[in-house]
Amino acid sequence: MQSSLARPPPTLAGSASVGFVARPRQASVVRCHGEPAAAAASSSGWAPPTPYTGRDPELKKPAWLRQRAAQGEKYARLRESLGELKLNTVCVEAQCPNIGEVAESGLLKCSTRFCWNGGGGAGGEGDGIATATIMLLGDTCTRGCRFCAVKTSNKPPLPDALEPLKTAVAVASWGVDYVVLTSVDRDDIPDGGSGHFAETVRALKELKPGILVECLTSDFRGDLEAVASLANSGLDVYAHNIETVRSMQKIVRDPRAGYDQSLSVLEHAKASKEGMVTKSSIMLGLGETDEEIKQTMADLRAIDVDILTLGQYLQPTERHLRVREHVTPEKFDFWKKYGESLGFVYVASGPLFDHAIMVLTTGLAICFV
Repeated sequence: MQSSLARPPPTLAGSASVGFVARPRQASVVRCHGEPAAAAASSSGWAPPTPYTGRDPELKKPAWLRQRAAQGEKYARLRESLGELKLNTVCVEAQCPNIGEVAESGLLKCSTRFCWNGGGGAGGEGDGIATATIMLLGDTCTRGCRFCAVKTSNKPPLPDALEPLKTAVAVASWGVDYVVLTSVDRDDIPDGGSGHFAETVRALKELKPGILVECLTSDFRGDLEAVASLANSGLDVYAHNIETVRSMQKIVRDPRAGYDQSLSVLEHAKASKEGMVTKSSIMLGLGETDEEIKQTMADLRAIDVDILTLGQYLQPTERHLRVREHVTPEKFDFWKKYGESLGFVYVASGPLFDHAIMVLTTGLAICFV
């Protein structure tokens, strides 16, 4: 599923004008050295232990990545609300290794993004824009990326036909201003789930016309008609994560995903609707080189991607790709400035910046993107 990294731009004037305010969040990025691991995968979607998985006893989590366990009244109310509506969260389904803390400001942090901004609704008393991230199309992915702990199956349950309406009702009740819709990959559905996304966007806009909607999508198997259909559904930001540098694609992502296919999705989304804002994310800490990161950023700018998020990859379990490096906050600052120099409208870069659920792709998650 997709990973997610930075907070959504706080203000959008129509679909052509966007104002951005930097906010910390997390991103998941994956990278490692060597040849692709064995193709065999368990029913959970993981590859069996390989030279690229397992814990590195020499690599300790630095202080800047440590978070308290999720707790508190706001967190409990949100979990109760999600349970009543039978919606899924990426934090739980993907076994987020840094599921976060509820700070005094009302934020629930997770390794791939801030999951809840208490700017308003659902008990949040914070100032500013209240945001949420919703995961659609169930909790089971048809792909098995090596950075993601979401369960997988070739034949997951059929999507809930009422989910678009349930999601719209829930989001409207929370009082959020910006919502990110993401999902698991659904290669078992003819359009990859594009129509389900579009239906949810339309339901949200009908119940709350002023809400800003971002869709963090799969690649829909490269189906550009599905991309165009969603781009014209009324959403404000089209996001698709390239995840990692070109050389790491086969190690990090499911074989059905690909670097050029992801670029094609983003390019077509931009071309499908005038003024469309596009966004992508890169995970760091799996062994990628600086030159590879620079090239990936250049490739994204070449197709006019507007927003870029970069975040630290965190290993969900020892059966997933090993963390090769904990990138320092100072180096993330460097990447933010470098991205801005390339012309990105907005760059969110930091160990705890979300790639907008940099992660992951399943049912419903309240997260900062």
